[in-house]
Amino acid sequence: MNRASLFAVLCLFASPALAQQAILKNGSCPSGYNSSGNYCVPGSSAHPAIEKNGSCPSGYNSSGNYCLMGSSGHPAIHKSGSCPSGYNSSGNYCLKSH
Repeated sequence: MNRASLFAVLCLFASPALAQQAILKNGSCPSGYNSSGNYCVPGSSAHPAIEKNGSCPSGYNSSGNYCLMGSSGHPAIHKSGSCPSGYNSSGNYCLKSH
């Protein structure tokens, strides 16, 4: 792969807007997402969402059964035991470190 192609791939994965993916539907879709079968598909202005497990992690806002990442939030995963390297605990979640 040449440098230009590698740079384009890295930019694609570094952009939060382009990294949005469909999520499994649990009740109503969160704000900014549209229902499509058993999934919620992000619209053009959708923020990253994670299924809610108790209170939303720091930097996230509640939207139905989901937590939506705010402008100061960091990517989150559901916590199972200790958080992996590079993540900090936030309630029932692990947040990616800065």
